[in-house]
Amino acid sequence: MSMIKVENLTFAYPSSYDNIFENVSFRIDTDWKLGFVGRNGRGKTTFLNLLLGKYEYEGKIISSAEFDYFPYTVKDKSRLTIDVLSEIRPTAEEWELMREMSYLEVDADVLWRHFETLSKGEQTKVLLAALFLNEGRFLLIDEPTNHLDAKAREMVSAYLKRKKSFILVSHDRRFLDGCVDHILSLNRTNIEVQNGNFSSWLTNFERQQAFESARNEKLKKDINRLQTAAGRSALWSERAEKSKMGNGPCDRGYIGHKAAKMMKKSRAAEARYNRAAEEKSKLMKNAETTERLKISPIEHYADILADFNNVSVCYEGKAICAPVSFTIGQGERIALDGRNGSGKSSLLKLLIGEKIDYIGRISTAPGLMISYVPQDTSYLKGNLSDFAQENHIDESLFKAILRKMDFERVQFEKNMGDFSEGQKKKVLIAKSLCEQAHLYVWDEPLNFIDIYSRMQIEQLIKDFSPTIIFVEHDGAFRDKIATKTVRL
Repeated sequence: MSMIKVENLTFAYPSSYDNIFENVSFRIDTDWKLGFVGRNGRGKTTFLNLLLGKYEYEGKIISSAEFDYFPYTVKDKSRLTIDVLSEIRPTAEEWELMREMSYLEVDADVLWRHFETLSKGEQTKVLLAALFLNEGRFLLIDEPTNHLDAKAREMVSAYLKRKKSFILVSHDRRFLDGCVDHILSLNRTNIEVQNGNFSSWLTNFERQQAFESARNEKLKKDINRLQTAAGRSALWSERAEKSKMGNGPCDRGYIGHKAAKMMKKSRAAEARYNRAAEEKSKLMKNAETTERLKISPIEHYADILADFNNVSVCYEGKAICAPVSFTIGQGERIALDGRNGSGKSSLLKLLIGEKIDYIGRISTAPGLMISYVPQDTSYLKGNLSDFAQENHIDESLFKAILRKMDFERVQFEKNMGDFSEGQKKKVLIAKSLCEQAHLYVWDEPLNFIDIYSRMQIEQLIKDFSPTIIFVEHDGAFRDKIATKTVRL
Protein backbone atom coordinates (compact mmCIF):
# COMPACT_ATOMS: atom_id res chain seq x y z
CA MET A 1 0.00 0.00 0.00
CA SER A 2 1.22 3.50 -0.86
CA MET A 3 -0.28 6.96 -1.24
CA ILE A 4 -0.67 9.38 -4.11
CA LYS A 5 -0.38 12.86 -2.59
CA VAL A 6 -1.52 16.00 -4.40
CA GLU A 7 -0.39 19.22 -2.74
CA ASN A 8 -1.38 22.74 -3.82
CA LEU A 9 -1.90 21.66 -7.43
CA THR A 10 -2.50 24.59 -9.80
CA PHE A 11 -2.81 24.16 -13.55
CA ALA A 12 -4.09 26.08 -16.57
CA TYR A 13 -3.65 25.45 -20.28
CA PRO A 14 -1.40 28.04 -21.99
CA SER A 15 -4.30 29.27 -24.13
CA SER A 16 -6.65 29.65 -21.14
CA TYR A 17 -7.02 32.57 -18.76
CA ASP A 18 -8.68 30.45 -16.06
CA ASN A 19 -7.11 27.77 -13.89
CA ILE A 20 -8.45 24.25 -14.31
CA PHE A 21 -7.13 23.47 -10.80
CA GLU A 22 -6.16 25.98 -8.13
CA ASN A 23 -4.36 25.03 -4.90
CA VAL A 24 -5.95 21.55 -4.88
CA SER A 25 -4.75 19.12 -2.18
CA PHE A 26 -5.86 15.55 -1.36
CA ARG A 27 -4.54 12.01 -0.86
CA ILE A 28 -5.60 8.66 -2.29
CA ASP A 29 -4.55 5.11 -1.46
CA THR A 30 -3.15 3.05 -4.35
CA ASP A 31 -5.13 0.00 -3.17
CA TRP A 32 -8.48 1.75 -3.72
CA LYS A 33 -10.98 1.18 -6.51
CA LEU A 34 -11.58 4.86 -7.14
CA GLY A 35 -14.45 6.32 -9.16
CA PHE A 36 -13.76 9.80 -10.57
CA VAL A 37 -16.83 11.96 -11.24
CA GLY A 38 -17.51 15.56 -12.27
CA ARG A 39 -19.21 17.75 -14.87
CA ASN A 40 -18.05 17.77 -18.49
CA GLY A 41 -15.10 20.05 -19.20
CA ARG A 42 -14.06 20.30 -15.54
CA GLY A 43 -10.72 18.56 -15.95
CA LYS A 44 -11.03 14.82 -15.22
CA THR A 45 -8.98 13.73 -18.23
CA THR A 46 -6.63 16.67 -17.65
CA PHE A 47 -5.94 15.40 -14.13
CA LEU A 48 -5.16 11.92 -15.45
CA ASN A 49 -2.71 13.50 -17.91
CA LEU A 50 -1.08 15.42 -15.05
CA LEU A 51 -0.55 12.12 -13.22
CA LEU A 52 1.04 10.77 -16.41
CA GLY A 53 3.42 13.75 -16.46
CA LYS A 54 2.19 15.16 -19.76
CA TYR A 55 1.91 18.78 -18.58
CA GLU A 56 3.85 21.14 -16.37
CA TYR A 57 2.05 22.40 -13.28
CA GLU A 58 2.53 24.24 -10.00
CA GLY A 59 2.43 22.35 -6.72
CA LYS A 60 3.34 18.71 -6.10
CA ILE A 61 2.13 15.25 -7.14
CA ILE A 62 3.99 12.71 -5.02
CA SER A 63 3.67 9.00 -5.81
CA SER A 64 5.85 5.91 -5.79
CA ALA A 65 3.37 4.19 -8.14
CA GLU A 66 3.81 4.07 -11.90
CA PHE A 67 0.79 4.75 -14.05
CA ASP A 68 -0.81 3.06 -17.06
CA TYR A 69 -3.60 4.62 -19.09
CA PHE A 70 -6.72 3.26 -20.77
CA PRO A 71 -7.65 3.63 -23.60
CA TYR A 72 -4.24 2.32 -24.62
CA THR A 73 -3.13 3.57 -28.04
CA VAL A 74 -2.48 0.68 -30.44
CA LYS A 75 -0.31 2.06 -33.24
CA ASP A 76 -0.41 -0.94 -35.57
CA LYS A 77 -3.82 -2.60 -35.45
CA SER A 78 -2.96 -5.01 -38.28
CA ARG A 79 -0.90 -7.17 -35.88
CA LEU A 80 -2.17 -10.25 -34.12
CA THR A 81 -3.93 -9.45 -30.85
CA ILE A 82 -1.42 -11.50 -28.84
CA ASP A 83 1.41 -9.35 -30.22
CA VAL A 84 -0.46 -6.18 -29.26
CA LEU A 85 -1.02 -7.47 -25.71
CA SER A 86 2.59 -8.62 -25.43
CA GLU A 87 3.64 -5.04 -26.11
CA ILE A 88 1.65 -3.97 -23.03
CA ARG A 89 2.80 -6.85 -20.83
CA PRO A 90 5.96 -8.39 -22.35
CA THR A 91 6.44 -10.97 -19.58
CA ALA A 92 2.85 -12.24 -19.55
CA GLU A 93 2.35 -15.93 -20.21
CA GLU A 94 -0.28 -16.93 -22.73
CA TRP A 95 -2.27 -18.72 -20.01
CA GLU A 96 -2.35 -15.52 -17.93
CA LEU A 97 -3.87 -13.57 -20.82
CA MET A 98 -6.39 -16.36 -21.41
CA ARG A 99 -7.33 -16.40 -17.72
CA GLU A 100 -8.01 -12.64 -17.64
CA MET A 101 -9.96 -12.81 -20.89
CA SER A 102 -12.08 -15.67 -19.53
CA TYR A 103 -13.24 -13.39 -16.70
CA LEU A 104 -14.54 -11.06 -19.40
CA GLU A 105 -16.02 -13.89 -21.50
CA VAL A 106 -13.68 -13.28 -24.42
CA ASP A 107 -12.82 -16.40 -26.44
CA ALA A 108 -9.18 -17.44 -26.44
CA ASP A 109 -9.10 -17.55 -30.26
CA VAL A 110 -9.25 -13.73 -30.20
CA LEU A 111 -5.52 -13.81 -29.43
CA TRP A 112 -4.83 -15.19 -32.89
CA ARG A 113 -7.01 -12.75 -34.77
CA HIS A 114 -5.74 -9.43 -36.12
CA PHE A 115 -6.53 -6.69 -33.60
CA GLU A 116 -8.34 -4.56 -36.18
CA THR A 117 -10.90 -7.36 -36.74
CA LEU A 118 -12.05 -7.24 -33.11
CA SER A 119 -15.17 -5.31 -32.23
CA LYS A 120 -14.72 -2.13 -30.18
CA GLY A 121 -16.09 -3.97 -27.17
CA GLU A 122 -13.64 -6.86 -27.61
CA GLN A 123 -10.76 -4.40 -27.97
CA THR A 124 -11.79 -2.71 -24.71
CA LYS A 125 -11.88 -6.03 -22.85
CA VAL A 126 -8.56 -7.45 -24.06
CA LEU A 127 -6.71 -4.18 -23.44
CA LEU A 128 -8.06 -3.96 -19.89
CA ALA A 129 -7.09 -7.61 -19.31
CA ALA A 130 -3.49 -6.95 -20.40
CA LEU A 131 -3.17 -3.69 -18.46
CA PHE A 132 -4.30 -5.32 -15.22
CA LEU A 133 -1.53 -7.91 -15.60
CA ASN A 134 0.99 -5.09 -15.02
CA GLU A 135 1.37 -5.73 -11.30
CA GLY A 136 2.46 -2.86 -9.08
CA ARG A 137 1.14 -0.22 -11.48
CA PHE A 138 -1.82 2.10 -10.98
CA LEU A 139 -4.32 2.11 -13.85
CA LEU A 140 -6.03 5.30 -15.04
CA ILE A 141 -9.22 4.21 -16.84
CA ASP A 142 -10.90 6.95 -18.85
CA GLU A 143 -14.52 6.23 -19.82
CA PRO A 144 -14.29 2.54 -20.81
CA THR A 145 -18.05 2.03 -21.32
CA ASN A 146 -18.57 3.98 -24.53
CA HIS A 147 -18.16 0.93 -26.77
CA LEU A 148 -19.81 -1.56 -24.43
CA ASP A 149 -23.40 -2.78 -24.61
CA ALA A 150 -25.45 -3.22 -21.44
CA LYS A 151 -24.42 -6.83 -20.81
CA ALA A 152 -20.74 -6.05 -21.46
CA ARG A 153 -20.92 -3.14 -19.00
CA GLU A 154 -22.17 -5.48 -16.28
CA MET A 155 -19.36 -7.91 -17.10
CA VAL A 156 -16.60 -5.28 -17.07
CA SER A 157 -17.96 -3.75 -13.86
CA ALA A 158 -17.84 -7.18 -12.20
CA TYR A 159 -14.29 -7.66 -13.54
CA LEU A 160 -13.14 -4.33 -12.08
CA LYS A 161 -14.69 -5.26 -8.74
CA ARG A 162 -12.16 -8.14 -8.57
CA LYS A 163 -9.30 -5.67 -9.07
CA LYS A 164 -7.82 -2.74 -7.18
CA SER A 165 -5.39 0.13 -7.79
CA PHE A 166 -7.28 2.18 -10.35
CA ILE A 167 -9.02 5.47 -11.01
CA LEU A 168 -12.13 5.04 -13.14
CA VAL A 169 -13.69 7.98 -14.98
CA SER A 170 -17.29 7.08 -15.83
CA HIS A 171 -20.71 8.72 -15.96
CA ASP A 172 -22.63 5.44 -15.78
CA ARG A 173 -24.12 5.35 -12.28
CA ARG A 174 -24.89 1.63 -12.21
CA PHE A 175 -21.45 0.77 -13.62
CA LEU A 176 -19.71 2.82 -10.90
CA ASP A 177 -21.83 1.33 -8.13
CA GLY A 178 -20.82 -2.15 -9.25
CA CYS A 179 -17.06 -1.75 -8.92
CA VAL A 180 -15.73 1.20 -6.86
CA ASP A 181 -15.16 1.61 -3.12
CA HIS A 182 -14.20 5.31 -3.08
CA ILE A 183 -15.29 8.38 -5.03
CA LEU A 184 -13.05 11.24 -6.13
CA SER A 185 -15.40 14.12 -6.96
CA LEU A 186 -14.27 17.09 -9.03
CA ASN A 187 -16.47 19.88 -7.66
CA ARG A 188 -16.84 23.51 -8.65
CA THR A 189 -14.19 24.73 -6.20
CA ASN A 190 -12.31 21.68 -4.97
CA ILE A 191 -11.67 17.94 -5.21
CA GLU A 192 -13.02 15.69 -2.48
CA VAL A 193 -12.40 12.04 -1.62
CA GLN A 194 -15.09 9.94 0.03
CA ASN A 195 -15.48 6.30 1.03
CA GLY A 196 -18.27 4.31 -0.67
CA ASN A 197 -19.81 3.88 -4.11
CA PHE A 198 -21.43 6.49 -6.33
CA SER A 199 -24.93 6.22 -4.84
CA SER A 200 -23.69 6.73 -1.27
CA TRP A 201 -21.55 9.66 -2.40
CA LEU A 202 -24.50 11.27 -4.22
CA THR A 203 -26.74 10.85 -1.16
CA ASN A 204 -24.13 12.51 1.07
CA PHE A 205 -23.47 15.26 -1.47
CA GLU A 206 -27.19 16.08 -1.77
CA ARG A 207 -27.59 16.08 2.03
CA GLN A 208 -24.67 18.48 2.34
CA GLN A 209 -26.14 20.78 -0.31
CA ALA A 210 -29.57 20.67 1.38
CA PHE A 211 -27.98 21.56 4.74
CA GLU A 212 -25.97 24.41 3.20
CA SER A 213 -29.05 25.69 1.36
CA ALA A 214 -31.12 25.77 4.58
CA ARG A 215 -28.25 27.40 6.47
CA ASN A 216 -27.81 29.91 3.65
CA GLU A 217 -31.49 30.94 3.84
CA LYS A 218 -31.31 31.33 7.64
CA LEU A 219 -28.15 33.44 7.40
CA LYS A 220 -29.78 35.68 4.79
CA LYS A 221 -32.61 36.41 7.21
CA ASP A 222 -30.17 36.91 10.11
CA ILE A 223 -28.03 39.29 8.03
CA ASN A 224 -31.05 41.42 7.09
CA ARG A 225 -32.22 41.51 10.72
CA LEU A 226 -28.75 42.36 12.10
CA GLN A 227 -28.20 44.99 9.43
CA THR A 228 -31.47 46.67 10.41
CA ALA A 229 -30.69 46.37 14.14
CA ALA A 230 -27.18 47.80 13.75
CA GLY A 231 -28.47 50.75 11.74
CA ARG A 232 -31.31 51.43 14.18
CA SER A 233 -29.00 51.32 17.24
CA ALA A 234 -26.48 53.61 15.56
CA LEU A 235 -29.26 56.10 14.71
CA TRP A 236 -30.58 56.08 18.29
CA SER A 237 -27.06 56.62 19.63
CA GLU A 238 -26.51 59.55 17.31
CA ARG A 239 -29.82 61.18 18.31
CA ALA A 240 -29.13 60.66 22.02
CA GLU A 241 -25.70 62.25 21.68
CA LYS A 242 -27.18 65.27 19.89
CA SER A 243 -29.84 65.71 22.60
CA LYS A 244 -27.14 66.64 25.16
CA MET A 245 -26.74 70.07 23.58
CA GLY A 246 -29.31 72.84 23.13
CA ASN A 247 -32.06 71.26 25.28
CA GLY A 248 -31.56 73.28 28.46
CA PRO A 249 -30.59 71.68 31.77
CA CYS A 250 -30.28 67.89 31.50
CA ASP A 251 -28.26 64.98 32.87
CA ARG A 252 -25.60 64.96 30.14
CA GLY A 253 -23.69 62.11 31.83
CA TYR A 254 -26.75 59.86 31.73
CA ILE A 255 -27.49 60.79 28.12
CA GLY A 256 -23.85 60.17 27.13
CA HIS A 257 -23.92 56.79 28.87
CA LYS A 258 -27.14 55.87 27.06
CA ALA A 259 -25.69 56.94 23.69
CA ALA A 260 -22.52 54.90 24.29
CA LYS A 261 -24.60 51.87 25.27
CA MET A 262 -26.64 52.12 22.05
CA MET A 263 -23.45 52.49 19.98
CA LYS A 264 -21.99 49.40 21.70
CA LYS A 265 -25.16 47.51 20.84
CA SER A 266 -24.89 48.71 17.23
CA ARG A 267 -21.28 47.53 16.96
CA ALA A 268 -22.14 44.13 18.48
CA ALA A 269 -24.92 43.68 15.89
CA GLU A 270 -22.53 44.76 13.16
CA ALA A 271 -19.92 42.21 14.34
CA ARG A 272 -22.54 39.43 14.30
CA TYR A 273 -23.60 40.61 10.84
CA ASN A 274 -20.00 40.36 9.59
CA ARG A 275 -19.58 36.85 11.04
CA ALA A 276 -22.82 35.71 9.44
CA ALA A 277 -21.83 37.25 6.10
CA GLU A 278 -18.45 35.49 6.26
CA GLU A 279 -20.08 32.12 7.01
CA LYS A 280 -22.62 32.64 4.22
CA SER A 281 -19.85 33.37 1.73
CA LYS A 282 -18.41 29.87 2.35
CA LEU A 283 -21.68 28.07 1.61
CA MET A 284 -23.07 26.71 -1.67
CA LYS A 285 -19.76 26.96 -3.53
CA ASN A 286 -20.07 23.39 -4.81
CA ALA A 287 -23.82 23.44 -5.44
CA GLU A 288 -24.73 21.65 -8.68
CA THR A 289 -27.92 23.21 -10.00
CA THR A 290 -29.62 22.00 -13.16
CA GLU A 291 -32.28 24.13 -14.78
CA ARG A 292 -35.28 22.42 -16.35
CA LEU A 293 -34.92 21.83 -20.08
CA LYS A 294 -37.77 22.12 -22.57
CA ILE A 295 -38.63 20.28 -25.77
CA SER A 296 -41.29 21.03 -28.40
CA PRO A 297 -42.77 17.76 -29.67
CA ILE A 298 -45.53 18.02 -32.26
CA GLU A 299 -48.56 15.77 -32.08
CA HIS A 300 -49.20 13.80 -35.29
CA TYR A 301 -52.73 12.95 -36.35
CA ALA A 302 -51.78 9.27 -36.73
CA ASP A 303 -51.58 6.98 -33.70
CA ILE A 304 -48.81 4.85 -35.26
CA LEU A 305 -45.79 6.86 -36.44
CA ALA A 306 -43.72 3.96 -37.79
CA ASP A 307 -44.11 0.24 -38.41
CA PHE A 308 -41.26 -2.29 -38.69
CA ASN A 309 -42.44 -5.61 -40.15
CA ASN A 310 -39.94 -8.53 -40.09
CA VAL A 311 -37.03 -6.17 -40.69
CA SER A 312 -33.43 -7.43 -40.75
CA VAL A 313 -30.44 -5.25 -41.55
CA CYS A 314 -28.14 -6.82 -44.12
CA TYR A 315 -24.38 -6.59 -44.61
CA GLU A 316 -22.85 -7.96 -47.80
CA GLY A 317 -26.14 -9.67 -48.58
CA LYS A 318 -26.47 -11.40 -45.18
CA ALA A 319 -28.84 -10.50 -42.37
CA ILE A 320 -26.94 -9.43 -39.25
CA CYS A 321 -29.92 -9.83 -36.92
CA ALA A 322 -33.06 -11.89 -36.67
CA PRO A 323 -36.20 -10.28 -38.14
CA VAL A 324 -37.80 -7.78 -35.79
CA SER A 325 -41.34 -6.40 -35.83
CA PHE A 326 -42.66 -3.51 -33.76
CA THR A 327 -44.57 -0.25 -34.06
CA ILE A 328 -43.81 3.21 -32.70
CA GLY A 329 -47.00 4.61 -31.24
CA GLN A 330 -47.63 8.22 -30.36
CA GLY A 331 -46.20 8.96 -26.90
CA GLU A 332 -44.13 5.78 -26.65
CA ARG A 333 -40.52 5.81 -25.50
CA ILE A 334 -38.88 2.78 -27.06
CA ALA A 335 -35.44 1.46 -26.12
CA LEU A 336 -33.64 -0.74 -28.64
CA ASP A 337 -31.66 -3.33 -26.72
CA GLY A 338 -29.07 -5.82 -27.91
CA ARG A 339 -25.41 -6.65 -28.12
CA ASN A 340 -22.92 -4.55 -30.06
CA GLY A 341 -23.24 -5.31 -33.75
CA SER A 342 -26.84 -6.51 -33.52
CA GLY A 343 -28.09 -3.72 -35.80
CA LYS A 344 -29.60 -1.21 -33.36
CA SER A 345 -27.99 1.89 -34.88
CA SER A 346 -28.73 0.61 -38.39
CA LEU A 347 -32.44 0.37 -37.58
CA LEU A 348 -32.41 3.99 -36.44
CA LYS A 349 -30.63 5.02 -39.63
CA LEU A 350 -33.22 3.18 -41.71
CA LEU A 351 -35.91 5.13 -39.87
CA ILE A 352 -34.35 8.48 -40.81
CA GLY A 353 -34.02 7.40 -44.44
CA GLU A 354 -30.37 6.39 -44.83
CA LYS A 355 -29.61 3.92 -47.60
CA ILE A 356 -28.88 0.66 -45.82
CA ASP A 357 -29.59 -2.83 -47.17
CA TYR A 358 -32.37 -4.63 -45.34
CA ILE A 359 -35.16 -7.10 -45.81
CA GLY A 360 -38.71 -6.70 -44.55
CA ARG A 361 -40.93 -3.65 -44.63
CA ILE A 362 -40.74 -0.22 -42.95
CA SER A 363 -43.54 2.32 -43.19
CA THR A 364 -43.83 5.76 -41.61
CA ALA A 365 -46.76 8.12 -41.12
CA PRO A 366 -47.22 10.76 -43.85
CA GLY A 367 -45.38 14.03 -43.20
CA LEU A 368 -43.47 12.55 -40.26
CA MET A 369 -40.93 15.03 -38.88
CA ILE A 370 -37.92 13.43 -37.18
CA SER A 371 -35.13 14.90 -35.02
CA TYR A 372 -31.98 12.74 -34.98
CA VAL A 373 -29.03 12.59 -32.57
CA PRO A 374 -26.24 10.42 -34.05
CA GLN A 375 -23.49 8.60 -32.17
CA ASP A 376 -20.70 10.28 -34.10
CA THR A 377 -19.53 13.74 -33.05
CA SER A 378 -16.24 13.85 -34.98
CA TYR A 379 -17.67 16.04 -37.74
CA LEU A 380 -18.37 18.95 -35.37
CA LYS A 381 -16.11 21.84 -36.33
CA GLY A 382 -16.39 25.62 -36.41
CA ASN A 383 -18.35 27.84 -34.02
CA LEU A 384 -21.79 27.40 -32.53
CA SER A 385 -23.32 30.37 -34.38
CA ASP A 386 -22.47 28.91 -37.78
CA PHE A 387 -23.69 25.48 -36.65
CA ALA A 388 -27.06 26.94 -35.62
CA GLN A 389 -27.40 28.77 -38.94
CA GLU A 390 -26.47 25.70 -41.01
CA ASN A 391 -29.06 23.60 -39.17
CA HIS A 392 -31.80 26.25 -39.31
CA ILE A 393 -32.31 26.45 -35.56
CA ASP A 394 -32.80 29.51 -33.36
CA GLU A 395 -29.31 30.54 -32.21
CA SER A 396 -30.51 32.26 -29.02
CA LEU A 397 -32.58 29.24 -27.96
CA PHE A 398 -29.74 26.87 -28.89
CA LYS A 399 -27.22 28.73 -26.73
CA ALA A 400 -29.71 29.14 -23.89
CA ILE A 401 -30.15 25.36 -23.78
CA LEU A 402 -26.38 24.86 -23.76
CA ARG A 403 -26.09 27.32 -20.85
CA LYS A 404 -28.62 25.23 -18.95
CA MET A 405 -26.46 22.17 -19.72
CA ASP A 406 -23.49 23.77 -17.92
CA PHE A 407 -21.77 25.47 -20.89
CA GLU A 408 -19.77 28.55 -19.94
CA ARG A 409 -20.21 31.58 -22.20
CA VAL A 410 -16.53 31.38 -23.14
CA GLN A 411 -17.31 28.10 -24.93
CA PHE A 412 -19.50 29.98 -27.40
CA GLU A 413 -16.44 31.54 -28.99
CA LYS A 414 -14.42 28.33 -29.27
CA ASN A 415 -14.11 25.90 -32.16
CA MET A 416 -16.33 22.87 -31.54
CA GLY A 417 -13.39 20.67 -32.52
CA ASP A 418 -11.74 21.73 -29.23
CA PHE A 419 -14.74 20.74 -27.10
CA SER A 420 -14.61 17.72 -24.82
CA GLU A 421 -16.51 14.67 -26.10
CA GLY A 422 -19.26 15.30 -23.56
CA GLN A 423 -19.63 18.91 -24.70
CA LYS A 424 -19.89 17.80 -28.34
CA LYS A 425 -22.69 15.40 -27.43
CA LYS A 426 -24.49 18.20 -25.61
CA VAL A 427 -24.33 20.28 -28.81
CA LEU A 428 -26.20 17.54 -30.69
CA ILE A 429 -28.81 17.14 -27.94
CA ALA A 430 -29.34 20.92 -27.73
CA LYS A 431 -29.85 20.99 -31.50
CA SER A 432 -32.48 18.25 -31.20
CA LEU A 433 -34.27 20.12 -28.41
CA CYS A 434 -34.50 23.17 -30.69
CA GLU A 435 -36.20 21.16 -33.44
CA GLN A 436 -39.94 20.62 -33.52
CA ALA A 437 -40.60 16.98 -34.37
CA HIS A 438 -43.16 14.23 -34.16
CA LEU A 439 -40.50 11.64 -33.39
CA TYR A 440 -37.08 11.91 -31.72
CA VAL A 441 -34.47 9.34 -32.76
CA TRP A 442 -31.46 9.32 -30.42
CA ASP A 443 -28.48 6.98 -30.90
CA GLU A 444 -26.49 6.64 -27.64
CA PRO A 445 -27.19 10.25 -26.62
CA LEU A 446 -25.44 9.95 -23.25
CA ASN A 447 -21.96 8.90 -24.40
CA PHE A 448 -19.44 11.02 -22.43
CA ILE A 449 -22.20 13.16 -20.86
CA ASP A 450 -21.85 13.87 -17.14
CA ILE A 451 -24.18 12.41 -14.52
CA TYR A 452 -25.99 15.65 -13.68
CA SER A 453 -26.84 16.25 -17.33
CA ARG A 454 -28.08 12.66 -17.63
CA MET A 455 -30.50 13.24 -14.77
CA GLN A 456 -31.47 16.58 -16.33
CA ILE A 457 -32.34 14.83 -19.62
CA GLU A 458 -34.27 12.14 -17.73
CA GLN A 459 -36.39 14.86 -16.11
CA LEU A 460 -36.94 16.56 -19.49
CA ILE A 461 -38.35 13.37 -21.03
CA LYS A 462 -40.55 12.73 -17.99
CA ASP A 463 -41.89 16.30 -18.10
CA PHE A 464 -42.73 16.48 -21.82
CA SER A 465 -43.25 12.80 -22.80
CA PRO A 466 -41.97 13.08 -26.41
CA THR A 467 -42.30 10.12 -28.74
CA ILE A 468 -38.77 8.77 -28.84
CA ILE A 469 -36.89 5.69 -29.99
CA PHE A 470 -33.37 5.42 -28.64
CA VAL A 471 -30.31 3.26 -28.12
CA GLU A 472 -28.67 3.74 -24.73
CA HIS A 473 -26.58 1.35 -22.63
CA ASP A 474 -26.86 3.35 -19.39
CA GLY A 475 -29.16 0.95 -17.54
CA ALA A 476 -30.32 3.50 -14.95
CA PHE A 477 -31.40 5.93 -17.69
CA ARG A 478 -33.03 3.25 -19.83
CA ASP A 479 -35.04 1.82 -16.92
CA LYS A 480 -36.38 5.24 -15.94
CA ILE A 481 -37.25 6.42 -19.45
CA ALA A 482 -38.37 3.50 -21.62
CA THR A 483 -42.05 2.58 -21.81
CA LYS A 484 -41.21 -0.34 -24.12
CA THR A 485 -38.05 -2.31 -24.95
CA VAL A 486 -37.41 -3.99 -28.30
CA ARG A 487 -34.69 -6.63 -28.05
CA LEU A 488 -32.62 -7.59 -31.08
